Amino acid sequence: MYALGYAMSVASAVGFIALAGVAAEFGVIMLLYLKQAWDKKRTHGQSDLSALLDAIREGAVLRVRPKAMTVAVILAGLFPIMWSGGTGSEVMQRIAAPMIGGMITAPLLSMLVIPVVYLLMRRRQLNN
Repeated sequence: MYALGYAMSVASAVGFIALAGVAAEFGVIMLLYLKQAWDKKRTHGQSDLSALLDAIREGAVLRVRPKAMTVAVILAGLFPIMWSGGTGSEVMQRIAAPMIGGMITAPLLSMLVIPVVYLLMRRRQLNN
């Protein structure tokens, strides 16, 4: 928003709300896949740190392609809005701007930060 020179408005708030929904969905689904992979390891009798790391890798890798496809489709739909110049384009650009920036950063957060936080939480449970 700052780079494009847009002020905060109702339209940009709508864009942030839409971005928050997509980012929350990314995070929840990543946590579900991580938990599912960890539960599968534990049912096979593996509950040490190496099994936890394997489960995190397995769960995170399963989400790379669907997440990349989701981001690509959303960006493919938003870039034409940013380049348009017709009636109502100023409002739509202010909705699309936070979504484009967030679609670049939200998958990185989901793929890098969430697995690390999951590891820290589960590792503490293993030590107890």
